[in-house]
Amino acid sequence: MALKVPGIISELQLYCIAIGALVFAASMLFAGWFHYHKAAPILAWFQYVESMLNHHLAGLLGLGSLSWAGHQVHVSLPINQFLNAGVDPKEIPLPHEFILNRDLLAQLYPSFAEGATPFFTLNWSKYAEFLTFRGGLDPVTGGLWLTDIAHHHLAIAILFLIAGHMYKTNRGIGHSLKDILEAHKCPFTG
Repeated sequence: MALKVPGIISELQLYCIAIGALVFAASMLFAGWFHYHKAAPILAWFQYVESMLNHHLAGLLGLGSLSWAGHQVHVSLPINQFLNAGVDPKEIPLPHEFILNRDLLAQLYPSFAEGATPFFTLNWSKYAEFLTFRGGLDPVTGGLWLTDIAHHHLAIAILFLIAGHMYKTNRGIGHSLKDILEAHKCPFTG
C-alpha cells in the first residue's frame, strides 16, 4: 500500500503554485492601488452599513464557502478516494483533470454522470455519496469526514448567500437595519 501523501508531491506542482501565487499577489496589488487611487470610494460608502453587510455576507462568506465546498467535492474528495484505495500519489491524475473531465469523477462518484439535473429537479439524495452527514471521525485519517465538511460548507454558503440579500440597499429590496433595530423588543428589557 502506498503512503498517503497530502499536498504538493512534485516540483512541477510547487512551481505552478508559486507562479499562480505571484500572479494573484500582483493582481491584488493592482486592485488595491486602483481602488484607493483611481476609483477611491467616498466616506459615505463606508457609513452605509446595509451595503457592507450585503457585500460581506454574500460576497465574502457565501461565495467563499461555496467555492471551498466546490474545491472539496471536485478536487479533494476524488484525490482522497485514490489515496484511500492505495494508489501511488504519482499515479493520481492532476487536480485540474478532475474539474475538466466529468467522466473521471463519474468513475468514483456515479451521480456525477447526471450533472446538475438532480439539483434542478430537487432530487438531492443523488448527491448523498459525496455530501454526507455521517458524524464522527474518519478511521483512516482520524479527522472529520471530508464529505461531511463539504456538506457543511455548502450549507453555510447557502445560508450566507440568502443572508446577503436580506438587507436593503439602493434598490429598495430587503429589510432596513434601522427598522429591524427599532422594532426589536428584548425579552428582558421589554
